[in-house]
Amino acid sequence: MAQHQFQTEVSQLLHLIIHSLYSNREIFLRELVSNASDALDKLKYLTVAEDAYKSISFEPRIDISFNREAKTLTVADNGIGMNEEDLGESLGTIARSGTKAFLERLGEGAKKDSNLIGQFGVGFYSAFMAADRIEVISRKAGEDKTWKWSSEGRDSYETEEVTGEAARKEQGAAVILYLTEEGLEYANRWSIEDIIKRYSNHVAFPIYLTYDEKEYDDKGKEKGSKTKTERINSGQAIWRRPKTELKDEDYKEFYKGIAYGDGEPLHYVHTRAEGTLEYSTLFYIPSKAPFDLYNVDYRPGVKLYVKRVFITDDDKELMPPYLRFVRGVIDSEDLPLNVSREILQQNKILMNIKNASVKKLLGEFKALADAAGSSDEAKQKWETFVREFNRPLKEGLYQDFANRELLQDLVRFKSTAVESSPGSAGWTSFADYITRMKGDQKNIYYITGGGLASNEKTLRASPLLEAYRAKNIEVLIMDDEIDDIVIPALHSYRKELPGVDGKMESKSWDLKAVNRTGADEELGEKQDKKAEKEAGPVIEKIKKALGDQVKDVKLSWRLHDSPSCIVADENDPSMRMAQMLKAMGQEDTPEIKPILEVNGEHPIVAGLKDAEDGERIADVAEVLLGEALLAEGIKLKDPADFVKRLNRLLSS
Repeated sequence: MAQHQFQTEVSQLLHLIIHSLYSNREIFLRELVSNASDALDKLKYLTVAEDAYKSISFEPRIDISFNREAKTLTVADNGIGMNEEDLGESLGTIARSGTKAFLERLGEGAKKDSNLIGQFGVGFYSAFMAADRIEVISRKAGEDKTWKWSSEGRDSYETEEVTGEAARKEQGAAVILYLTEEGLEYANRWSIEDIIKRYSNHVAFPIYLTYDEKEYDDKGKEKGSKTKTERINSGQAIWRRPKTELKDEDYKEFYKGIAYGDGEPLHYVHTRAEGTLEYSTLFYIPSKAPFDLYNVDYRPGVKLYVKRVFITDDDKELMPPYLRFVRGVIDSEDLPLNVSREILQQNKILMNIKNASVKKLLGEFKALADAAGSSDEAKQKWETFVREFNRPLKEGLYQDFANRELLQDLVRFKSTAVESSPGSAGWTSFADYITRMKGDQKNIYYITGGGLASNEKTLRASPLLEAYRAKNIEVLIMDDEIDDIVIPALHSYRKELPGVDGKMESKSWDLKAVNRTGADEELGEKQDKKAEKEAGPVIEKIKKALGDQVKDVKLSWRLHDSPSCIVADENDPSMRMAQMLKAMGQEDTPEIKPILEVNGEHPIVAGLKDAEDGERIADVAEVLLGEALLAEGIKLKDPADFVKRLNRLLSS
């Protein structure tokens, strides 16, 4: 017998599970059945794809049994099985990087988050919520030895070879739980059947329950008992059944099994395609964004089957990255069963299914948007979708050129013309924007954040909006970091609209950032040459004082009340883009210098006209630049120096 120490993260996890997670113990059975189903899926695939396994003949099944006297509950399968090395890797360590995040979430609110266990790949350990000791007896397919893994859920586990009568006669694994007093409530037929029907009814393999049924004579007196074994799940692939046979509850029950939680989906899409390609798809939109939505190593949400044979659930090629929040199943009739992961990535059949599925999903999103005005429920549903998934859809504008026009009408923004309120999130679209445009307006205007700290409130208060507000020109508020990448690459918004003769015409509007040079051309402000000449000496004083801190200093035609603002050169990346690149480790990113625009009519600026004191000119110039940076949410390089200069000006 060999004793091993648990990986540190496993020890922390077990401590939390044993001492904190008691609000939803029953999910341990869902997780053990899910693991058994995965083991059966893997062996089923290998028996048709790998020559070494084709000789194995097995009827896949999951068996559950219990013994109240011995206080045990057993979940067994005849799937791929594990050897000693597999037991150590699978049950002694946690490979998924999401474990740290899981531990943090549990620390914040363990009971509330107990239904997240399956999402982090740590489902097996949930069994310690109901057991104080667990044994796993397993034999790997194609091997002769049987191994036992055992632990009391503390700091260590043991492995040893099992011989003689106790050794397994076929491949697979049996998980034996030695139940606690609280866990003993699950050692009965009715509890197990109820949990399986709620969480695992649609598992593709038969689940059998073995129990002792009491027998009575004709007078109702107990005369003994007999052991019975019954199947307790339907085992039907819901996505292969006709939609006419299914109810809303059926879809929601299946979702619980594939989404690792007991919440309800926001929306689902069930498709059966016949013709050149035959395939079935069932996709779900979660009500809440997955925890790893913005992780590089996010967990894909779509499983691939071929003729109901499970192929993979970790292939990121099944959906484009911007739709990584989608959960569901693709089942193809045309792919070969022995298709490899490498072939999948270039397979034309799968690519066609993927493209059709993406268009179907985007069409469903559009239908949700169109229905938002029909009822309060539909409006709430759409606003939930936008709140959770608007940002990844924006990624699609950059990634998916083929569907860009569809995505342009789906993404939403905040706007100076639409205020958020308790009853509305205040979102607007490009299509809504053009209906409110002034008759002679040629461009769609937007403002992005100057720094990583920029938010909607900061942008709405930006001095850059003063002239647009005065001219009643709407500006879209783009406070997502990704907007700085996506929108400049978009360049314009194009839409088909009815022309004068009623025929549809394609019209286009350029997208202009108000925090860039040249965006103020359409404001209609008369650029007074005389004013420029008069302000020339002041501009030169400010420019000399600031030196190479700025790219240029100019007289502004867009400011009304504020003394200064900063803009980016039309050919430079934004300051926020530069900050993002540095945050991602690109330290060699060149420093982006802003252009400072000053309001020549403002008393602070006008006061420099006759100023000769070099220190005072420098203080005013630095404060004008500092205020402009702060207004855009950009962190000052030297806040102490800024405060010192500001105090000197206030004192004088």
